[in-house]
Amino acid sequence: MASPSVILLALVAASTLTEPSPSIPAPVPFQPKVEDAMLTPVAPAQRQVTTWDEALALVRERSTNLRSAEAGVERAAGRSRQALAALLPNARLSSSVGVDLLNPDLPVGAGGTPLVGIGGGDTRGPSTPLLTATANVTQSLVDVSAWRGRASAVAAEEGAAATLGETRRLLTRGLAQVLVSTVAAERAAEINRVGLRQALERFALAQRTYELGAGNQLDVVRVEQDVAVARSALVAGDEQLRRSREALGLAVGFGNAVGVSRDFNLQGLVNETQRACTPLKDMNERTDLVASRAQLESARDSRQQATAGYLPTLGLSSTAVGLTTDPGFGRVAIWSVSAVLSVPIWEGGLRGGLIREREGLERQAAEALESTRRDVSIQVAQARRAVEVAEALVTTAVASRDLADRTDRLTRRSFEVGRGSSLELVQSGAALRQAELTLVLREFELVQARLDAFLTEARCDW
Repeated sequence: MASPSVILLALVAASTLTEPSPSIPAPVPFQPKVEDAMLTPVAPAQRQVTTWDEALALVRERSTNLRSAEAGVERAAGRSRQALAALLPNARLSSSVGVDLLNPDLPVGAGGTPLVGIGGGDTRGPSTPLLTATANVTQSLVDVSAWRGRASAVAAEEGAAATLGETRRLLTRGLAQVLVSTVAAERAAEINRVGLRQALERFALAQRTYELGAGNQLDVVRVEQDVAVARSALVAGDEQLRRSREALGLAVGFGNAVGVSRDFNLQGLVNETQRACTPLKDMNERTDLVASRAQLESARDSRQQATAGYLPTLGLSSTAVGLTTDPGFGRVAIWSVSAVLSVPIWEGGLRGGLIREREGLERQAAEALESTRRDVSIQVAQARRAVEVAEALVTTAVASRDLADRTDRLTRRSFEVGRGSSLELVQSGAALRQAELTLVLREFELVQARLDAFLTEARCDW
């Protein structure tokens, strides 16, 4: 009988001579196929913009705010020309024909005044009917109030031009914002559909697990609830997309929705904006501050104009009167030159009330300037800080998305092999959807922050 050691050696030798058994193939992971009507994307807008230049051209052409600001410049220019007219010579020519119905042979001038003895030794008398022509030229020599009114109108014209520049800056900023928000809404809608598809796949996986007896009804209900949440997010995201398109339509001057083409270069939007606007060397040159200072200067000159109304004025006037004669064609009967001194005495308190009113306007303009200066200071500080904050948020969002994606893949695999619960599957899927959306929003917020930082300290003269 063989010893135990011999038997052991024989078994080892036999095992080494035996051919290895063929490997068992790994199970194929379950690949659910889902179909749902809500997975169909929102229909594109009938009108779309493809480039920044195209969108800006539409704003130039159709913006009502821009047209209103341009009309304000025209209005201010007209007021300035009216104020200048008070300092320039004024000429007027008038004529009349007069007939005395009771005494047809008696010549009468304007207003029915009989003309008797005009002309001195000239033998030519006025004709009947009588045609007269009067030319009058006046020139202001000393009028402090008119000069202050002119200065006020010039300052108001400068303020209107600065307001036009501020309108252009705000329109550029608003257009950039709505373009970014529209592209972000398009991207968020896509991510919502991906999230719904993933939720439907999890639901199919939970149903399959339940059918095989490895799960329970609670698992199916939990995952189905997650599908309902994904549908709700999809509906809200689609509505936000429609509203963003409508906002873009209003921004470019249309009364309907306008979309953004898929090849729109959002990353180059900052560079394209820099071509339309110029960075400022000094924040005091920003158009809203320039407009506020001009309005204060205009209000101050307007108040000084009212105060100067108490001062006397000196002007020069020249009048020539010509009439038809008999015999002959006509002659100049009167040509006078006179200096006119006007001294205001009492106007019933009108001038005092006007001064008080314009003093109030001046104080309001001064407070508005101070308020604008404070707002600009805060806006600049916030815009500069927003870029750093947005960059940090993007970094953290990328890390969170990567971790959420890894967690979701591990949780799904664990659920497939029966080691994870449906609650963990739902939670990981919801966390991944939220992380994807957060990352998209953070990336677009970074683009928006860079645009705001530039346009906060820029001047747009397109």
